[in-house]
Amino acid sequence: MNLTIDEVLSRGVAKILPTKSALKSVMQRKKIRLYQGFDPTGSRLHLGHTIGLRKLMQFATLGHEVIFLFGTGTVLVGDPSQRDTARKLITQAEIDQNISNWKNQVKSIVDFSKVTIKQNGDWLTKLSLKDIVTIASNISAIQLFKRESFQRRLKRGDTVWYHETMYPLLQGYDSVAMDVDLEIGGTDQEFNMLIGRELLHKMKRKDKFVLTVPMIVGTDGKQMSKTSGNCVWLDDTPEDMFGKLMSLPDEQIKPYWELVTSLPLSDITGDPFADKKHLASAIVSDLHSQTAAKKAQEYFATTVQQKSAPENIEVIKFSSGDHTLYTICQAANLDASNAQIKRTIQQGGVEWDSQKITNPLQLIKVTEEHLLKFGKRTFTKILAV
Repeated sequence: MNLTIDEVLSRGVAKILPTKSALKSVMQRKKIRLYQGFDPTGSRLHLGHTIGLRKLMQFATLGHEVIFLFGTGTVLVGDPSQRDTARKLITQAEIDQNISNWKNQVKSIVDFSKVTIKQNGDWLTKLSLKDIVTIASNISAIQLFKRESFQRRLKRGDTVWYHETMYPLLQGYDSVAMDVDLEIGGTDQEFNMLIGRELLHKMKRKDKFVLTVPMIVGTDGKQMSKTSGNCVWLDDTPEDMFGKLMSLPDEQIKPYWELVTSLPLSDITGDPFADKKHLASAIVSDLHSQTAAKKAQEYFATTVQQKSAPENIEVIKFSSGDHTLYTICQAANLDASNAQIKRTIQQGGVEWDSQKITNPLQLIKVTEEHLLKFGKRTFTKILAV
């Protein structure tokens, strides 16, 4: 089905500023230049990132100039949006490591032949003191301190660090440096993007549109974010991705359907289980393959619906004798932090030879062959040596 401007400016869109009609009019007259920025604060991208990526590719499909911006300069400051504490400063080595695998993670979503990749460190790190003063002279300090996250901290008596107030200015200057017509970002980025709109207008007498896309919740029902770790990661195995999506609250079916798939909304049947299977299959197919999605669905049916262990599971050799369940789980390559392991055990999410154990420090006798079940879908065979 051919995309239309109305579809691109409607589905998966939270807000268009100043108006949708004005942006549509410009797009009908000319090809526009637009971008979205992604700060490399972590090495993994999650499903929430694909909302903006899909929107970028829709514009690219219509023939507009799309820029995929790595925030190698802004990440040095750290975006304070939605933050009640300051971000830890990041090193260049961490930045390089974090972006090294990004292209591979999004290759199923982004057609790199249709987009331009840029890094804002190329211009932000070269700004002189005079340049920074000039940029800052266009925005009032009061305006910067009005943002909600800063106000919450001030009311609690906490600190707002000066470098954090610079972030909106630096992100805003990206619009000036690239001379864009439109910026796309999550709803949490509206403040920063409007600062960019104001800077571009004052410094180049050019108007910029702002398009915000909704944000999705994660596996714990809270906003999906790298910080909280409640993510459906793009590099999750097909089985893990399918299982996570099947555990979504029913009320999240429609938002996920609209934001991270191209499935017609009319395909939603109202049967939550059937709809989640359709949704999970579509997402896994997009990010992996149809074959992987089929196998993931079969794995889910075996391990969750039929509650039996799959035939091919990872085998871990472990020294015989007495060990705590927590220690065994740490050694089992579960892709979970120590805190997540402890919490999952305490919440009854771990079984040893089909017996649920809720004490992380309970001693387990490893003798011959055992089956460890972690969460709903992860099975590991433990062999004593």
